[in-house]
Amino acid sequence: MSAWTQDIRFALRSLAKSPWFTLVAVLSLAIGIGANTSIFSVANALLFRPLPYEDPERLVILWNRSPGLGITEDWFSTAQYFDIKTSHHGFEQIAIAIGGNYNLTGRGNPERVGAVRTSSNLLRMLGARAALGRLLTPDEDLPGQPATAVLTDGMWSRHFGRDPHVIGTSIIINGQTYEIVGVLPQEFSLPQEVVPLLDGTQQADLFLPLPLAPAAASLVREHEDYNLIGKLKSGVTLQQAQAEMDTITARLRREFPEKYPPNGGLTFSIVPLLEQVVGNVRHSLWVLLGSVGFVLLIACANVANLMLSRAVARQQEIAVRTALGASRWHIVRQLLTESLLLSLCGGALGILLCFFSMQWIHLLGTKSIPRLQDVGIDGRVLLFTLLLSVCSGILFGLVPALRVSRLDLNSTLKDASRGAAGTSAVWGRGNNLRRLLVVAELALSVVLLIGAGLLIRSFVHLQDVAPGFNPRGVLTFDLTMTGGRYNEKQNVLNAYRQLWEGLEHSPGAIAAGGVTSLPLSEAFAWTPITVEGRIPLPGEKFLNADERIVGGHYFEAMEIPLRRGRFFNQQDDMTKPVVVIVDEYMADQLWPGQDPIGKRIHIVELPSKDPWQTVVGVVGRVKQDSLDSNPRIAFYLPHTQFPARAMTVALRGRTDPAAMLSSTRDELRRIDPDLPMYRVRSMEQQVNESLARRRFLTLLLVVFASVALVLAAIGIYGVMAYLVNQGNRELGIRIALGASRANILTLVVRQGMALAVSGVMAGLSAALLLTRLIRSLLFGVGPADPITFAGISLLLAMIALLASYIPAQRAARIDPLISLRSE
Repeated sequence: MSAWTQDIRFALRSLAKSPWFTLVAVLSLAIGIGANTSIFSVANALLFRPLPYEDPERLVILWNRSPGLGITEDWFSTAQYFDIKTSHHGFEQIAIAIGGNYNLTGRGNPERVGAVRTSSNLLRMLGARAALGRLLTPDEDLPGQPATAVLTDGMWSRHFGRDPHVIGTSIIINGQTYEIVGVLPQEFSLPQEVVPLLDGTQQADLFLPLPLAPAAASLVREHEDYNLIGKLKSGVTLQQAQAEMDTITARLRREFPEKYPPNGGLTFSIVPLLEQVVGNVRHSLWVLLGSVGFVLLIACANVANLMLSRAVARQQEIAVRTALGASRWHIVRQLLTESLLLSLCGGALGILLCFFSMQWIHLLGTKSIPRLQDVGIDGRVLLFTLLLSVCSGILFGLVPALRVSRLDLNSTLKDASRGAAGTSAVWGRGNNLRRLLVVAELALSVVLLIGAGLLIRSFVHLQDVAPGFNPRGVLTFDLTMTGGRYNEKQNVLNAYRQLWEGLEHSPGAIAAGGVTSLPLSEAFAWTPITVEGRIPLPGEKFLNADERIVGGHYFEAMEIPLRRGRFFNQQDDMTKPVVVIVDEYMADQLWPGQDPIGKRIHIVELPSKDPWQTVVGVVGRVKQDSLDSNPRIAFYLPHTQFPARAMTVALRGRTDPAAMLSSTRDELRRIDPDLPMYRVRSMEQQVNESLARRRFLTLLLVVFASVALVLAAIGIYGVMAYLVNQGNRELGIRIALGASRANILTLVVRQGMALAVSGVMAGLSAALLLTRLIRSLLFGVGPADPITFAGISLLLAMIALLASYIPAQRAARIDPLISLRSE
């Protein structure tokens, strides 16, 4: 222990004597370690930390899939719930839930709150305990029970000021009175990212009973709006549970061929709940972890180069210590101690950088990172940083330590007696190692820069995608007509018509309307249809198409172009035959080369005396889910014939959308003061939010690639400056023998560019292999995009030229007399 203490003290004194070397080394390592710690903290929260529920490894979520119909992820009907509940023996429990936004009234201004209607076992299955009162009970799963509610801690705080006597009081939800029977603890939450409830909010505010009569509910195979969450029995594997589920779906396909046609391929998938949370970001996270790993390797290569240069400068010191009896192991241990001190200081500073980067991640990652509230620095992150620091110290310190410990004692002392650094120093193995390290830095930088370049080009292409509407100048908000007065369809129609007319008469307004599924809002609805005169494919019973109800001047407000026919009007009312407008993609797919106006479709689930619905118009295709996805065929129904209570209102104006907000609130208050508007945002915000995850990933990779580029440029500059400094005597001789300044300049720059070319070529080869891993993250470009590869190569060449030219200028100004006299 005394020997290690002595080594640490000596290392501290040695590093203190070289403050600039110490500062540069610590900063380089801090950047690399800090970046790794930051991304690991995200990975730790998402991949390694279990969900905050009881027995999280046994919790699963179910999805209803029919790939043959283009349905990759759908919810369940109540009949399907009872099919699984009564037939599957691998679940300890299975719960059903449906999300919704409800109007809270009677407590000041009306407010929209998120609610989960669920079977009573959901909260207990997740391990929730009541902080006050009780949870939902099994009796409340059946009809005829009193209406009760369990509040989350957030709603209890916001609306009741954490009143301990809240149990037994009442709240009014959608005009109905509910008795508060319980409050959940602060640490419990069920966010949308864990259980994606249809029409749910990001965070639930309260839980309500979902009373179902088994005899009736088991017959309802329409309205697939429910989430199913299960808990596997102890010892049951996911594969065993899925195999039993496949048996159930095979039986359903046989028993209900009209509902589940052979071409649909009905499957009920069982997905671990943790996978549900991180599945969409897992690939991106591994890409980021690989990127910061490259940054750390580049930083280690830089510091290793610094250590090699420092070791050469200390050759005489090491030789003297060896001559006085120091063993090779003692020399290696001393130099490794210095490396470990540098890496530990870099790790400490890296944690500080990570702390500040956490604030940036929380700010920019709101729409990009699930479980964002769990991202932070904990014991596992600190242990990771410590191990990373120690490994980094060994990685960049071991090779210089071993090399300098193999010094030729006689030649080193003779060189010292002559006052020379050693003529072999410039062209020896040490410089080959330095060159190799710089080549490796450049190769890693090329891979990172090409990856960042591909993502940037993808992002630019994505921004250039025409969404099918004009988002500029459009204010949107959600609205739901609830309460007894809106039980009559005509009252719903009248209220919305008054709203749209009032909005269009407000200052600066151009057009107002509404839709049930706003583009890029993650809201959607599809329905089975058949087409008059179309011969179905073998095994096909129907087609699936997106269904949207529109009202007012929605198409004009969104500037969705009319291609053929007409828009809906007030004459399309409930007394007339049902009419539809189809998008141009649906028209091209179903009636290629024909005029779709007057063609007829049958909406299978539509209760109507007339089985056919007539096409009266064709509009442009709209990007519904995301800008990088291809929407399904879609059609629109008139709100005047299907008066939906819940709509997203769109208002186009000549002014900024924010400027129209006040008059919009006044107009809504005039129509009904108990109706809250919620999810208020401009359409441009909606588009930007749809790009949030891609933007966040691209930004991070660009930052890491930029850091790598700077470190690589420093590496080239450092090696060339070192070679010039160590080669003063040789360069002086060349100049004395007649070499011009241009010759010296060319000599040094040529060596720097040789390093650059080697690094770029190695990086291009590696990038051709590694960029395939991010193929799924690209849009509009391939993983071997020649423009990106050529552009990054040119950029690296220019950086290398600049980094080599500065030392080359110093070399060209060497005075041979001074150089030879000093040697």
